[in-house]
Amino acid sequence: MSSNLRQAALDYHQGDRPGKLIVSSHKSLETKEDLSLAYTPGVAEPVRAIAENPELVNNYTIKNNLVAVITDGSAVLGLGNVGPLAAKPVMEGKAVLFKKFADVDVFDIEVDTQDVEEFINTVKNIAPTFGGINLEDISAPRCFEIEQRLIEMLDIPVFHDDQHGTAIIIAAGLLNSIEIQGKDIKTTKLVCLGAGSAGIATLGLLCELGLNKDNILLVDREGVITKDLQNVSKVKAQYAVKTDKKTLADAMQDADIFIGVAAANLVSKEMVKSMADNPIVFALSNPDPEISPADANAVRDDLIMATGRSDYPNQVNNVLGFPFIFRGALDAKASEINMQMKIAAVHALKDLAKLEVPKDVLKAYNTDSISFGKDYIIPKPFDKRLIDVVPKAVFDAAISSGVSRL
Repeated sequence: MSSNLRQAALDYHQGDRPGKLIVSSHKSLETKEDLSLAYTPGVAEPVRAIAENPELVNNYTIKNNLVAVITDGSAVLGLGNVGPLAAKPVMEGKAVLFKKFADVDVFDIEVDTQDVEEFINTVKNIAPTFGGINLEDISAPRCFEIEQRLIEMLDIPVFHDDQHGTAIIIAAGLLNSIEIQGKDIKTTKLVCLGAGSAGIATLGLLCELGLNKDNILLVDREGVITKDLQNVSKVKAQYAVKTDKKTLADAMQDADIFIGVAAANLVSKEMVKSMADNPIVFALSNPDPEISPADANAVRDDLIMATGRSDYPNQVNNVLGFPFIFRGALDAKASEINMQMKIAAVHALKDLAKLEVPKDVLKAYNTDSISFGKDYIIPKPFDKRLIDVVPKAVFDAAISSGVSRL
């Protein structure tokens, strides 16, 4: 990041009023009558109603439109374990995106513990305040246990966006890329570099969508996860295969798809050159990808390339997912965000990319033309149709799968 951009970012976050959030009321509070309704004695009436029928909390409070964005600061962006205070700007940023794109209200909560039991108990004890829980920037493998146990404990959606939000956007873009490149998800060979939360969740979702687990090579910092390795975690072991391939370079040979959710500059030009015809490269490490588009395109003119950056085509951006997924789940009064809802979001995003792009999106991106193809495989974040399409798909899936209270 340039020094100018660093200073601009610091100035943006400080400004005249530090931070990115304020708490405000949308009810009138100008007269003594307003005061008597907002607080005592009037506030006693919704208290009595909710005490008699707890479901009425959604009628008289913010609960059903309020999401907690919660972290322990153990895996913040690509910066690592920076702790809860340093994580707060990211959580505030997440809150801003929730509000901007889906009108979901957020309290950001930074928990000062990285003990699994303490963290779970904290979230469990504050859960009645919220209509949903968005777990954020929690390191693997702890994040898997934390999310699963909270899903089992709570009757509101619990969603670790680093896992499932990332997986949903990747899957939508990947399905379109597979179609454009003339491949078949059932036979395609995929390499995933990175066995953390995003990588594992992406593989799980892609398998639900038809990817053959036997065609996956999962690679971590030690190399390819194979069945003969010792002391492999259960999470990684589910993707262990019997193969002679040991290194990332070995794995990339003749692969159809590469997904990188690891770190910068781990993939060479030679690795990309060794891939199968019409390859698909999702180099998603941020801010610097596993291989730059310039380097990948220098050795292949038949590839589809995606990154996590906004200054290249095909940005895999979680903002395409989490605001709209929660919007649909909250509107359905869902008890969880299940696999059917995730798959519905994938297909909604996938199909939207195939439609004609509105003029206001072209204007936002300062271009005369955007159309479905190698440089446009997923919708743009400022496409106003997202709020109509994705929440409805998630809402309908919640109803049909039986997790809605409506």
